[in-house]
Amino acid sequence: MNPESNSVVPHKAISRNYYRWIFFLLGLGLIILFILSLFLGRYPSPGLLSWEQLKHDELARRLVLNLRLPRLLTALLLGASLSAAGAVFQTLFNNPLVEPGFLGVSQGAAFGAALCIVFLGGSAVTVQGLAAIFALSGLGLSYLLARRIHYGGWILRLVLSGIAISALFSAGLGVLKYMADPLHQLPEITFWMLGGLSSIIWSKFISILPATSMGLIVLFLLRWRLNLLALNEETAFSMGAAPKRERLILLIAAVLPIAAVISVAGMVGWVGLIMPHIARRLFGSDTRFTLPASMLLGGMFTILCDDLSRILLPGEVPLGILTSMLGSVIFIGLMVSRGVKVKR
Repeated sequence: MNPESNSVVPHKAISRNYYRWIFFLLGLGLIILFILSLFLGRYPSPGLLSWEQLKHDELARRLVLNLRLPRLLTALLLGASLSAAGAVFQTLFNNPLVEPGFLGVSQGAAFGAALCIVFLGGSAVTVQGLAAIFALSGLGLSYLLARRIHYGGWILRLVLSGIAISALFSAGLGVLKYMADPLHQLPEITFWMLGGLSSIIWSKFISILPATSMGLIVLFLLRWRLNLLALNEETAFSMGAAPKRERLILLIAAVLPIAAVISVAGMVGWVGLIMPHIARRLFGSDTRFTLPASMLLGGMFTILCDDLSRILLPGEVPLGILTSMLGSVIFIGLMVSRGVKVKR
């Protein structure tokens, strides 16, 4: 027997075991963070709620079951949806700086919510409905405009149309803010754009569950196709793919959860930009692993930020502020670390 035959472990086995351990640690960390977050808050005192307090305090039990639990589940879906969409967009467009608002989705949702607040009374149901409708409209308009552009490849055309549609929705939002009542409507629009989960109850969580579940399941099942669609159209077509159709399916599956979560949580940035970068640091560029890792990391990050928003101050800090602040710090750390090399 060759003594060297047992001394070297196959590279694939090493990678497989490494991936399993990383996924196990991410899943375990998410479960621990979720359970701790259920007991974390400012009632009856700032800090963790003890089991004895939970058993003897009826108000504490209602707080945990009726407010914190749906809020944390929504935060999990919010982070997973934004991160999965960011991973899909960055892969399809071959651009590491793309995030879920890239195709006018976030700007469309903000415009729809502001339109409802200014002209339709701003009830929770109508704000959620119009935000979702205009978020999906952002993707539809970007796609239709890209088909009308007559130069460049498909990806370049979609990028240019997304920039144009986002600018139009942003301009419309500015007009609505100018028209809004400065005492009532303008503060509501501003607070919605800062993002937050303070109004989440079971009915809102259930309302977004079908769309987010459907979109995330489709992305998870088709995650291996992203590796193929990241190639140029000629190469992908020669390998049996239908690039335009499959990219459209993945884009719709990515936008659908975003439209749902933004409609109840408002504008929450940086999650979809940063988490895919961290996932690629752990698993490389293989989307079979980076996509589910992005979902887990996004859920953990959003839950952590939501915990901080609830406990940092007596008044709740908007979630979008914390995700932007922590996300930018993480982004700076990623950019200056030795693992990132920039070609000159």
